[in-house]
Amino acid sequence: MDKKWLFLDSGQHTPSYNMALDEYLLQRGAEGRKQPVLRFYGWDPPGLSIGYFQKTAGRVDQDGIRAHGFRLVRRLTGGLAVLHHNELTYSVILPEDYPGMPGSVVGAYRVLSAGLLEGFRALGLTAELAVPKQNHEASHSPVCFEEASWYELVVEGRKAAGSAQTRQKGMILQHGSIPLTVDEEELFDCFQYDSERIKERAKRAFGGKAVTLERLAGRKVTLDEVKQAFYHGFEKGLGVKLIQMELDKDEERKVVALAQSKYESDEWNYSR
Repeated sequence: MDKKWLFLDSGQHTPSYNMALDEYLLQRGAEGRKQPVLRFYGWDPPGLSIGYFQKTAGRVDQDGIRAHGFRLVRRLTGGLAVLHHNELTYSVILPEDYPGMPGSVVGAYRVLSAGLLEGFRALGLTAELAVPKQNHEASHSPVCFEEASWYELVVEGRKAAGSAQTRQKGMILQHGSIPLTVDEEELFDCFQYDSERIKERAKRAFGGKAVTLERLAGRKVTLDEVKQAFYHGFEKGLGVKLIQMELDKDEERKVVALAQSKYESDEWNYSR
């Protein structure tokens, strides 16, 4: 019998709201409302999310971000920077002691990736989970999709989705990015490079390691189509039944307050 998970399509919101809602759902679970939640969302305006431990000084180009009308936000999860624009973003929030959920981060990625794998399959694409080996050399790239920083889903040898995870208060939060298209000019304008030559080299490296849904499918892909594919993908891959949920007015107020106090503050976003 399928397990029941809650499903929330929260629509398009600011970067600060999006990260606040993920944190709120994690906190809600820690306070006892432990039923797993799958959330789909988008970004308006587009956002550059940076990993919890990622440095911004000398790496992020604030003028470039502002010139495109983007906003920067720091995630609760690790990994490197992701430009969230024309994509489906998902998050999963569930207890660490959820039945069948491994105790290790790698094990949990493998279980949850089954939903993503089935989502790609529903779009006629065959993906596989590639867990990156630990690289002990210092990384010089701030861009997530340029290298194996998040646990990634790979199609035809190139990264098609990246995910990051944190565990807090007995809960797991995993969220990730599934890009429909990527504007490489916009993306690389968000970072500082010592020279145009180095910037161009980074762009070329990115192009060979990442791929979008539209490029894979060889056609225009709509957001609704992608949502349907991954909605049913999570149901099938994880053996769950999704039940629609909505935030009430009090919950909405709490999310907005957290967005304003934390995720819009320079103290949080530029803390490193």
